Amino acid sequence: MKKVLLLLAICFAFGVTNAQDQKEPQSIGSTILEKIKSEKLSIGGYGEVHYNQQISGKERYNGNMDVHRMVLFFGYQFNDKTSFVTEIEYEHVKELYVEQAFLNYNIKPNTSIRGGLMLVPMGITNEYHEPTTFNGVERPSVDKYIVPTTWREIGVGITGRLANAPLKYQLYVMNGFNGFDGSGKLRGSDGFRKGRQKGAESTFTSPSLSAKVDYYGIKGLNLGLSGYFGKTQSSEFNGLDKDDDFAEEVADSTRVGISMLGLDLRYKLDAFQVKGQYIHSYINDVKEYNDKTGKDLGKQMRGYYLEAGYDLLHGKEQSLVPFVRYENYNTHHKVDGITANKAYDREDWFVGLSYHLAKGAVVKVDYQRFKDGNDVKKNFINCGFGVWF
Repeated sequence: MKKVLLLLAICFAFGVTNAQDQKEPQSIGSTILEKIKSEKLSIGGYGEVHYNQQISGKERYNGNMDVHRMVLFFGYQFNDKTSFVTEIEYEHVKELYVEQAFLNYNIKPNTSIRGGLMLVPMGITNEYHEPTTFNGVERPSVDKYIVPTTWREIGVGITGRLANAPLKYQLYVMNGFNGFDGSGKLRGSDGFRKGRQKGAESTFTSPSLSAKVDYYGIKGLNLGLSGYFGKTQSSEFNGLDKDDDFAEEVADSTRVGISMLGLDLRYKLDAFQVKGQYIHSYINDVKEYNDKTGKDLGKQMRGYYLEAGYDLLHGKEQSLVPFVRYENYNTHHKVDGITANKAYDREDWFVGLSYHLAKGAVVKVDYQRFKDGNDVKKNFINCGFGVWF
């Protein structure tokens, strides 16, 4: 960690004089806020249609075809300081979600207060998940099982950038994962994924803290450092007698503490592009939680990936990007009171092609090779298209 902080400090010192020449990273929320400064009302969207086919030399598998998601977003500016952003998402044709819904108030030119349903700033894809912003038909596996994308909760906080330095910051107090609603929701196979509350009649027991700093002082480079700290929510605290110490102890056994740290990197040099991410979660009181709920949640979860690509049509209106990505993710990186399940120690290799027909329209294909700690291997061909407008 000390080496990472030293690297960030060196990069900051090197790039601070050129801060005004670089652009801060723009998530979908920030993009909408920029658009409504001139349009007042902004309407857009993104969507993905996928085909996934497992392949094997000896067995036959059916393919899966899916309108994975279709999203509409809206932004409205009430005055120079006050605006609203929301995303409405359909998944798999039949599932309807609100992905974002926050009120933004500019207290200074480079500083805003936000409140509502917001994306947790962890890693890359959780904030930048539109299909034209990443290679591969599906979002990275690390962002599905470790982060987990798309992760959003209700909260309030501050976001902005420094006027004289290439740093963007976000700091939010938010609701957290729901770990217990009569039964345990967190488990070894997919970590926190089932605990996402998504702003839908969310249980609130105690707040969590989410923060991220992005450095963008060197041309083509973005470095991110993110953190999330808090305890999971539990229905056992609803109606609890404050003087009943035994009941308090029982309720505490349905919660875990979470400290999640993330490092991410994006870099483009002409046609060459590289992307990497590392996420590590430390979970407290796991043994008590598993004993109470019968689950197999790990004590630590870790995941990382590294991706490289090259635009064969660099400088032209269209782009053609062959890429390769390696992912390693383990939701039983460390355990407490249970035996680590080797099936949860997984890795993926992706080799693929992204053909951007125009800005905002992409056709993708990739070959995926999966293997877990039990040496179970699976191969997939994935293809599809995505749009963002």
